[in-house]
Amino acid sequence: MLQPPPAEPGMREEEVDTPALLLDLDVFEANLDAMAALLAPTGVGLRAHAKTHKSPVIARLQMARGAVGQCVQKVAEAEALAWGGIPDILVSNQVVGSSKLARLAALASIAEVAVCADDPSQIGEIAAAAEAAGVRIRVLVEIDCGASRCGVAPGPEAVALAERIAASPHLRFGGLQSYHGSAQHKRRPDEREAAIGHAAEVTRRTVEQLRQRGLTCEIVGGGGTGTFALEAASGVYTEIQAGSYAFMDADYARNDVPPPFRQSLFVLSTVMSRSLPGVAVVDAGHKAVAIDSGLPLVAGRPGLRYVGASDEHGKLLVEDGATPALGEKLRLVPGHCDPTVDRYDWYVGVRRGRVECLWPVAARGGMH
Repeated sequence: MLQPPPAEPGMREEEVDTPALLLDLDVFEANLDAMAALLAPTGVGLRAHAKTHKSPVIARLQMARGAVGQCVQKVAEAEALAWGGIPDILVSNQVVGSSKLARLAALASIAEVAVCADDPSQIGEIAAAAEAAGVRIRVLVEIDCGASRCGVAPGPEAVALAERIAASPHLRFGGLQSYHGSAQHKRRPDEREAAIGHAAEVTRRTVEQLRQRGLTCEIVGGGGTGTFALEAASGVYTEIQAGSYAFMDADYARNDVPPPFRQSLFVLSTVMSRSLPGVAVVDAGHKAVAIDSGLPLVAGRPGLRYVGASDEHGKLLVEDGATPALGEKLRLVPGHCDPTVDRYDWYVGVRRGRVECLWPVAARGGMH
């Protein structure tokens, strides 16, 4: 059920109902500008990952700064973006099932859409959906560049899939998807460099083998917030698929050398109890903030430590003696921004302590 907005433009931050998904607009915009400036000299495009923000509004702000398009993980996310006017969308994932593929093919009439494949049977299903809709769909071959999740082996197996795509009158071979997800959160720079060095090399070899077979990679996509500079400098990748850079989270901050962006996304919470000595309880638990990558931090209050979450409660330890007041509003830094965003219907955009805008999380719950 769509929830009413927790705020109105012009409100002070302290008046926002909680829990609320709070976006510090000054920092958010600085993050968007920083990524655009960092990638501009490299000639590598930004295909920002919308699984993070799930918002056509944010997608438009990224594209106004030069992003070549957006990528998503689910057809439902692609639908929310396409209906919101985003013209170029890659489902950087496999889509299996006739109903999902029919929906994806239908989007090809209003946007440039693409999808990934790592199995011959997927290619046949995508082609059938494209034929039924009277469209051609761009398909990328996903290779396993080290993450051991999805992806066909680089080299001859990837080339064979690409040739199968290129042979279909209903498909267009679009290039390679080579994303090393787990490398984003390797803590040491040398670990990240080794992982992306391997990914870039196997990708480079596959691109060359495709070239020898007469196939050109329009897109070689991958990279994320934790490693984008490495992929951009490799000379192999044409597009970077970073998403979290716009918001950041506590887990990225744990990297030895964190990405060059600041925290802009918070869960605003209210102190609802302080009945125990040295303890305060806020109204933001499991339902308000994702904890798969660790418990949230309390922004700007080093003497408060979030130590436990239940469904509706977050327990804080007061370590400096400064117990927050009942009703006091506290900003929490989520451990993982993507699933935290998916808990909310609205972004509350604030600038210098005042609510400036409310943006719907249009693709919230888009699992299909």
